[in-house]
Amino acid sequence: MHTSTRSTARSVQVAVRSMVLFTVVLGVLYTLALTGVGQLLIPARANGSIVYDAEGAPAGSSLLGQNFTDAEGEPIAAYFQSRPSAAGDGYDGGASSGSNLGPENEDLTASIQERRMQIAQFNGVDASEIPADALTASASGLDPHISPQYATLQIDRVARERGVSPGEVRDLVQAHTERPDLGAMGMPRVNVLELNLALDEEED
Repeated sequence: MHTSTRSTARSVQVAVRSMVLFTVVLGVLYTLALTGVGQLLIPARANGSIVYDAEGAPAGSSLLGQNFTDAEGEPIAAYFQSRPSAAGDGYDGGASSGSNLGPENEDLTASIQERRMQIAQFNGVDASEIPADALTASASGLDPHISPQYATLQIDRVARERGVSPGEVRDLVQAHTERPDLGAMGMPRVNVLELNLALDEEED
């Protein structure tokens, strides 16, 4: 009986020591080591890839999309607009997801058609010109990029609202068009936040 009790107590002590040891090693030291390496080698990414405006204030993250709308939720014509988001109320990092609606879902089809008409009217273009990424949300709902085609479609509207030439805006779009990773992986893309901040800086 006493032997069994001592054996149980010994097992408990070993288990507690192991838990404390692994908590310190894996929960504290390992985390600190990774944080230190991140701050040393890739500090911008380790800190969330924060993008700052001309005054040095945080404007968002280059990894997360956001809406460019007014207080009523209407798109601001002087800014390039992001692709739609199905994450919460839009680009909600705590509710990242797509719509999970199939291509034949009636609600999805209706929302795409409505969005197509709104975008065509907002930009003064024919509905047939609107690319797919302007109409559908990404799988995460947080994509910060749009296609060069969607950016190009918005150039005339942005230039008109800002009182500048379309050529100036087109040059900024080209300067902020990211090429496929390693030259072949993925598609060219435009970071909307960085492009809009560049537009603001041009006016200052």
